[in-house]
Amino acid sequence: MRIGVVGYSKQIFEADIAQSLIQQAFDAIAMKKNIEVIEVVSGLTQLGIPALAYQEAVRRGWKTVGVACRKALDYRCFPVDQRIIVGRNWGDESQTFLDMIDVLLRFGGGQQAHFECLLAQEQGKQVIEFELRSICAIPSLTC
Repeated sequence: MRIGVVGYSKQIFEADIAQSLIQQAFDAIAMKKNIEVIEVVSGLTQLGIPALAYQEAVRRGWKTVGVACRKALDYRCFPVDQRIIVGRNWGDESQTFLDMIDVLLRFGGGQQAHFECLLAQEQGKQVIEFELRSICAIPSLTC
């Protein structure tokens, strides 16, 4: 079973709430399915939701897979078990990512996360979405 995870990467969000939601979602999937091997597939970077999901996967002894475009290599990357680079620009990797997963979890996220959810639904994949608000770090800025 491959669990895709999308959500906020660079935005500031309530990490404690996100971590709790990730744990609950992973628990529900692990208990619902009688599966020996579970892999978490996300966007490779060690930022935001992908980092939290990878950390939880490692804690559970699950495999980790990173699917991203070359731009992700400009950021700190999580030491995943398998790394797949597709294209140069954000979004180039979306179809490869979706082809690899059985279920998609979204925790907040921007335009690309929402778009990938729509594509996953069109492909008949199970999509579970959690709304998670972004928090402005600087009050004068609009998030």
